[in-house]
Amino acid sequence: MYKPISLIFLLIGIIGCQSKTKKSKVSPVENKKGMVWIPGSTFQMGSEDNQARPDEGPVHKVKVDGFWIDQTEVTNAQFAKFIEETGYVTTAEQPVNWEEMKKQLPPDTPKPHDTLLQASSLVFKPTAGPVDLNNFSAWWEWKPKADWRSPRGKGSTIEGKENHPVVHVSWDDAVAYANWAGKRLPTEAEWEWAARGGLKDKKYPWGDEEISTGKVKANSWEGTFPYNNSNKDLFFYSAPVKSFEPNGYGLYDMAGNVWEWCSDWYNYDYYKTIAKQTTLNPKGANESFDPYNPYIDQKIIRGGSFLCNDTYCSGYRVASKMKSSPDTGSQHTGFRCVLN
Repeated sequence: MYKPISLIFLLIGIIGCQSKTKKSKVSPVENKKGMVWIPGSTFQMGSEDNQARPDEGPVHKVKVDGFWIDQTEVTNAQFAKFIEETGYVTTAEQPVNWEEMKKQLPPDTPKPHDTLLQASSLVFKPTAGPVDLNNFSAWWEWKPKADWRSPRGKGSTIEGKENHPVVHVSWDDAVAYANWAGKRLPTEAEWEWAARGGLKDKKYPWGDEEISTGKVKANSWEGTFPYNNSNKDLFFYSAPVKSFEPNGYGLYDMAGNVWEWCSDWYNYDYYKTIAKQTTLNPKGANESFDPYNPYIDQKIIRGGSFLCNDTYCSGYRVASKMKSSPDTGSQHTGFRCVLN
């Protein structure tokens, strides 16, 4: 069972969440460069196949209006321009605010050691061999000085990776960038419709052919997660955007590479509440609800990442979803934006 990656979960066991991101004054800059128009339509959203998790169903009818969407995930170069022009400070660059964090934890949770409350983010660490796949702390490290500029911690750099997707961005960071760009984050309905690329009732952006069959289709974990990666796709971590074939709408990396933030709150039962009628432009539940983590408000992430594998999460399926707290960033989470 694939569990969500949240800083809070690791600080209870080995991780936690960050303080609320400082707000920066930004001026919107609106243009459609690098975006693709997605025509509006009605489609069957979600999945109930043998790989689907309970929160992916029931399959239900959704209608979305047309919209513009970034052709690629937001890159390091694009995010750097945002930082340069606004002076924005990302969540991962700020020390953890324990008073804020404990509001999302079970009562009487003890305060972690101060060394875990410094500016940090989640960095992937391969294991030496097989591990319990329910124990995600086995391959995630809460690493000081890990942020969008230093994706693997102190001493690492994005030099030469300007065209890779920006990572270690929280939902708060993604929203701040989108506001600056005159855009917004996609709803998960818009995201799924765009990911499908005009195909009807298919499992992946390219159709139904399994990801491990035929030519390489996306940046994912090939081998046995989390200790043996054959690197068939040539990338152990993130790949430059446009490294793989686009889907039918000309969108890149709608499967794999990095997870992408959506605007919606995660609610385990939301699909059940809208399943009996066609819903126009759904924006998700009014509040977060996760029966497995009732104290934590979470937002939806989509698309899977370079860590996804069929033995673990199959996150690159178009209907697959995961969730994380809005103030969580990690080495495999990024975003793209949309425009009405």
